[in-house]
Amino acid sequence: MPKHFRSLQEFTKQELLGLIDRAIELKKEKQAGKIHRQLMGKTVGLIFEKPSTRTRVSFESAMYGLGGQVIFLSGRDTQLARSEPLKDMSRVMSRYVDGMVVRTFGQEVVEELAAYATVPVINALTDLHHPCQVLSDIMTVIEKKGSIENLGIAWVGDGNNMANSWIQAAGIIGFALTLACPKGYEPDREILAASRKAASKEIRLIEDPVQAVVGADVINVDVWASMGKEDEQDERLRIFRDYQLNRELLARAPAECIVLHCLPAHRGEEITDEVLESAQCVAFDQAENKMHIHKAILESLLG
Repeated sequence: MPKHFRSLQEFTKQELLGLIDRAIELKKEKQAGKIHRQLMGKTVGLIFEKPSTRTRVSFESAMYGLGGQVIFLSGRDTQLARSEPLKDMSRVMSRYVDGMVVRTFGQEVVEELAAYATVPVINALTDLHHPCQVLSDIMTVIEKKGSIENLGIAWVGDGNNMANSWIQAAGIIGFALTLACPKGYEPDREILAASRKAASKEIRLIEDPVQAVVGADVINVDVWASMGKEDEQDERLRIFRDYQLNRELLARAPAECIVLHCLPAHRGEEITDEVLESAQCVAFDQAENKMHIHKAILESLLG
């Protein structure tokens, strides 16, 4: 059976940190001009029901950078829109490609594709999880801070897929995590309960964003209305207005605190232009690191 990457929960602390270490190594080698060809002769299929700029380009660049090939399929290019059974699609795609990278709405799509695939299936995003992104976030923290285990991480905003994957990471790797979310917009309860049970450090869920950032080494924010939630935009703008990461809120954190945002950012909503352009914000390093993490994941599963 192939090894899949459906959520962070499938991996141990050593495996996750090993992927990050390898991504850092691959990044340094690329900067030194080393040519990689570990995946020459391999092809990965990108199946994206949800469109993306960063995720698509970073996965394609990662695969090409390892000597492999990419076939991209949007939602219009697959038979999913015509209700082809996922088990049929998975078995057919497994005959054509050496791995599938899936960006979709329901986690159940990734799970069913993986259940019938004879090649690795990688979760590039669902409404429940965003594991590759969170690994690149943690890679960025380690680059800037040296390690993550002894840091305090703050999540401010929607308890979305990013928050869920950060919670899983905290439970597996072992770092303190405080999430400040409005009532009714909390992360997944089952993920929170399971991760708290496994965690060696506290995972807190509160409502007050100020309390979350005081003493934080890292502040993480994301858009208030994720893809598919556009019809809730006006309501979310009202509910989340006190969760904006602006100069005043950032001032409550230590001066050496860094700011993460997975991008794209809605400047003036979840984060101000001033904070996004500040020296404390490492969002663009974070964006680059997606490519290196994707290389490490692809190499590990397809190599």
